[in-house]
Amino acid sequence: MPAPETLSDADYGALADFRHALRAFQAFSESRVAEHGLTPQQHQALLAIRGAAPSVVVSVGFIADRLILKPHSASGLVMRLEALGLVIRTPSATDRRQAVIGLTAKARALLEHLSEIHREEIVRLRPLLKTLLDTFV
Repeated sequence: MPAPETLSDADYGALADFRHALRAFQAFSESRVAEHGLTPQQHQALLAIRGAAPSVVVSVGFIADRLILKPHSASGLVMRLEALGLVIRTPSATDRRQAVIGLTAKARALLEHLSEIHREEIVRLRPLLKTLLDTFV
């Protein structure tokens, strides 16, 4: 195995700047979702559900995988989203032990609004992120 390249001061600076940009976006996101009564994890779960391919069965296991959570934590998250009227569970047509999780109309409207705000911020950050990513070539 070849020896790893030594990182320069500029490499460390680029890594630090990149991490800062990611954290700034995360802070922006956390603030915006909180304004709408959601936690970042709830927002991420709604995005995972909405972003799932049509062929994917959205279950607690799917949400656990997408959010890198333990199944029992994902189950609690889904229960809280249900209590907020943002998701519904329906029994799977193929496996009655499994529930399929879907978004309510309320969740779809909220997620559309939040996603527009997030997309605008990503577009605003794109030049900076591109510059930072180009330093890692």
